[in-house]
Amino acid sequence: MSTTAPMAPGAPKKINLRRPDIMEAVQAQVLSHYRSELVERIRANGHALSADNLTIKLAKEFGFCYGVERAIDLAYAARKSFPADKPIFLLGEIIHNPEVNDQIRNLGIKTISNKPTDAEISQLQCDDVVIIPAFGTEVATRRKLEEKGCVLVDTTCGDVMSVWKRVRQYSKETVTSIIHGKAKHEETKATTSQATAYGTGHYLVVYNLDETDYVCNFILHGGNREEFLAKFKGAYSHGFDPNVHLQAVGVANQTTMLRGETEEVQRRLKATMEIKYGAASVDQHFRFFDTICGATQDRQDALQKLLAQPLDLLIVIGGYNSSNTSHLAEMGEAKLPTFFIKNAAKMVSDKLIIHYDQHERREVETADWLPSGKVTVGITAGASCPNNLIEDTIRRLFELRGISVQSLLTN
Repeated sequence: MSTTAPMAPGAPKKINLRRPDIMEAVQAQVLSHYRSELVERIRANGHALSADNLTIKLAKEFGFCYGVERAIDLAYAARKSFPADKPIFLLGEIIHNPEVNDQIRNLGIKTISNKPTDAEISQLQCDDVVIIPAFGTEVATRRKLEEKGCVLVDTTCGDVMSVWKRVRQYSKETVTSIIHGKAKHEETKATTSQATAYGTGHYLVVYNLDETDYVCNFILHGGNREEFLAKFKGAYSHGFDPNVHLQAVGVANQTTMLRGETEEVQRRLKATMEIKYGAASVDQHFRFFDTICGATQDRQDALQKLLAQPLDLLIVIGGYNSSNTSHLAEMGEAKLPTFFIKNAAKMVSDKLIIHYDQHERREVETADWLPSGKVTVGITAGASCPNNLIEDTIRRLFELRGISVQSLLTN
């Protein structure tokens, strides 16, 4: 039953989902859906498993992070806390993994847009339960839900909220937030809404170093305002003027970007401000705060170490719209043949694999992807990928060589 006391529409409503009786049941259910004894055993055995001519090497860090686990736990807890006939809604996806989102829907949790229209909001009732996903939600959306009188289950990751705190501070100091990220990603949209929450803040989203260099050149030498705004269409705040709002900037980021690239964005912008205004005055024109997610960095560091070992190919498992997973695939592609798959079924045979091409933004087919003879395969997975999907991938690889994993475990 709900522990929420009746309140007037517009007042934030809270519910305690962390009661021991609820969480004990939730943990058992989550483990049954996502745990892998095989993965745990391979971890305990030095992160490797070999048979005949096939060796599997797992990165030291992969799969679910704390923020993802917390979001999933809270979604499951919400379903257990309310009567089965009470509607529960989720804004978009809880995380960027299709199998996990399917499991959430199987609990009877209904999906609505991550940025609901007024028509969708009007269909909600006072006291309806709405889950905010791990990426967070835009300020305007949250306000509308609170005004409606909805009960909010907020699963926003703590690292994301740290970024929000930073960009709100920039806004108060009349410093424009330069956000390294993907302008259309849910997390970045939520972050940019925080930058303008006080009505006076501004932001600009840069995706890569080429865009950063363009901004730096504009700061130093000026340029065509209309060309600038056209280039960054959809990636800046209402009323943003590059001639006015690039005089003082603070860097933040989507938490799942590559640390090295974010650090280079910061370095180039700081150097630009030193040239423009002098080193003695740089603090008046440049701010920086490290907002890279620790779990994201741990997985990138672990993959870097894995890639330093002799490997024939790399498999990256996760949702195709997962930012942190896509960066792991990018790291692999720079070193060796890399296949980004969402599940083991994409390994059709040892002669055919269907995988995601980030450049073409679609699935493609590659023939003769698994070499014959002795082969070592590296495996990693994004922070939103559960261990059971990693197990499926390992089992499938051995099956393609005619080897039963079960027989290996019983030896």
